[in-house]
Amino acid sequence: MRHPHLEWRNMKKGDVFEGLVIKTEFPNKGLMEIDGNKIRVKGVLAGQKIRFSIKRKRSGQCEGKLMEVLEKSPLQDREAPCIHFGKCGGCSYQDLSYGNQLEMKSAQVKEILDSVCPDYLFEGILPSPSEWEYRNKMEFSFGDEFMDGPLALGLHRKNSFHDIVNITDCRIVDNDFNEILKCVLNHFDGKEIPFYHKMRHEGYLRHLLVRRAATTGEILINLVTASGEAENAVYEAAADYEGLIKALLALSLNGTIVGIAHVINDSMADVVKSDQTDSLFGRDYIQENILGLNFKVSAFSFFQTNSLGAEVLYGKARQYAGETKDKVIFDLYSGTGTIAQMLAPIAKKTVGVEIVGEAVEAARINAAGNNLNNCEFIVGDVLKVMDDLQDKPELIILDPPRDGVHPKALEKIAEFGADTIVYISCKPSSLERDMYSLQEAGYKVVKACAVDMFPQTVHVETVVMLTRSEATK
Repeated sequence: MRHPHLEWRNMKKGDVFEGLVIKTEFPNKGLMEIDGNKIRVKGVLAGQKIRFSIKRKRSGQCEGKLMEVLEKSPLQDREAPCIHFGKCGGCSYQDLSYGNQLEMKSAQVKEILDSVCPDYLFEGILPSPSEWEYRNKMEFSFGDEFMDGPLALGLHRKNSFHDIVNITDCRIVDNDFNEILKCVLNHFDGKEIPFYHKMRHEGYLRHLLVRRAATTGEILINLVTASGEAENAVYEAAADYEGLIKALLALSLNGTIVGIAHVINDSMADVVKSDQTDSLFGRDYIQENILGLNFKVSAFSFFQTNSLGAEVLYGKARQYAGETKDKVIFDLYSGTGTIAQMLAPIAKKTVGVEIVGEAVEAARINAAGNNLNNCEFIVGDVLKVMDDLQDKPELIILDPPRDGVHPKALEKIAEFGADTIVYISCKPSSLERDMYSLQEAGYKVVKACAVDMFPQTVHVETVVMLTRSEATK
């Protein structure tokens, strides 16, 4: 091991050091200092003493790779209850009490916003109503736990692109997920049907997508495979989908299975998507209830993965939106139209824009089912649709994907001159960039609040209220 006080200029790739992590930066990078030089190591916590190797060094920045945790952090104040913790890449913080998780996430969000927002009120962090069993959607992968091992079905092993951990007792979902997972794996065990190999692009079994509504208990199951053509035709026949349906419906579950489907996905990328969906049983959606409104949620439409947490998140967004009576409201990146419908009852009109056509169709159906006739939902990319919108909004809600709003779309959004913008972000680092741009365009950040929608993980949501500066009105 190299001496810990080796000068910066002599550090090189592969050198090994020991040191104390002084801070955890979002999402999960530990900051260390050696002779005044900053080194960041992924997957560690403030207060841990670690051994790491130099992974890369450029422009005065250095990135290390964790080799071993020598001493725990004081934040790690409990035993993780999940038997898969440490091996599974799904959770990172189960050995931190929930209070410690919230404190760390709140500090991370505040630090990011403080760096770009000169004068605003940070309101701390709101916890998830449920620390455990909160997720309403999971995407499991077929694979093997080690090269050429038996068929596995679960989540990716921590820090691995290939290996899959067989999941039998996941704690962040209702136990119905675990029972369904074990049933599906048991059904395919011994059938000699190969999983889809991501590198060779061959094989059959790809993913298992399960959605379960928190308020109704309705369950939707989607088995995702490669197409049954050519060499996979024999696997299509051997899959015995009738037997699978029978086994699933025979399970003793807390909720109720309302739909089972076979999804064909021939994408070269390791993504869960549908080229074709064939219904095997029941319907293609579950019914969820949020803030007194009913929503039909299909397999691939966007819906917050923490249903009860969504009520907290959207409640804060509604608070930041303020008085909406007789106002025109834009809900951009609207998904299944949850926010648009939440604000619609006393608004003049709400307009939702969403690129996923299936989600827009669901939003229209949901609005009709909730007796809301002042909601319009448009299919399209926000960047391209903005030029065609005729209404002038007084309030704009932004709930973009993880990478934030396209810079050119953000310019167009600012040009509408809405009095208030409420920005909901699932990635504080992209939020930082967009807050800078909106302030440059004449908006002021008034207040912000973090919302923990993802206990046990590194992720956190943030809600920000911006108002148009007097000088730009």
